[in-house]
Amino acid sequence: MRIVFFLYEGLTTLDIIGPHDVLSRLPGVEPISVSKDGGPVMADTGALGLVATHAMTDIDSCDVLVVPGGVAGTFAAAADEEILDWVRRMASTATWTTSICTGSLILGAAGLLDGKQATTHWAAMDLLAAYGAEAVTARSVQDGNVVTAAGVSAGIDMALSLAATIAGDEAAQAIQLGIEYDPAPPFDCGSPAKAGPEIMERASSVF
Repeated sequence: MRIVFFLYEGLTTLDIIGPHDVLSRLPGVEPISVSKDGGPVMADTGALGLVATHAMTDIDSCDVLVVPGGVAGTFAAAADEEILDWVRRMASTATWTTSICTGSLILGAAGLLDGKQATTHWAAMDLLAAYGAEAVTARSVQDGNVVTAAGVSAGIDMALSLAATIAGDEAAQAIQLGIEYDPAPPFDCGSPAKAGPEIMERASSVF
């Protein structure tokens, strides 16, 4: 099973690292990192880079496509017809097409969310309608073979659920234990429903 992790300038690192650390540990998979031209891309913080082992022209099919989100870099990718055409071609043969955070906007721009339920980062939920999607507030949403995750850390939840679908619950549970994913956050403000207006305002200035 070939799992393609798409990298682009301005992505949010946890969006791709979390699902990569889960899905690349499934038995019998071939994880591949791909960027537009191959090689390094810089994350949205401007302080950390990731290196893709392949260019888009190297890869013509996959079983699972993973598209992360970001901020300005995501909007740039969603306006890049070369990237969108490649995403469409990958999705046309993939068993699963997935996104994390605002990566769903790239899927939407590629025409893959029309008429589908989907989710994204809370700050971008209103943008899904422009792509014909029905926005759903959830950590992960599956509609057919398209799976979208909410913001950043939700990609780990999505990847574990997908891992269970692909390889069974025990395989996914073993990976969860292996990465010691046992969240116990110090604050209960991880969603707009739980955060007050002051925290929402501060978060909006950061993301």
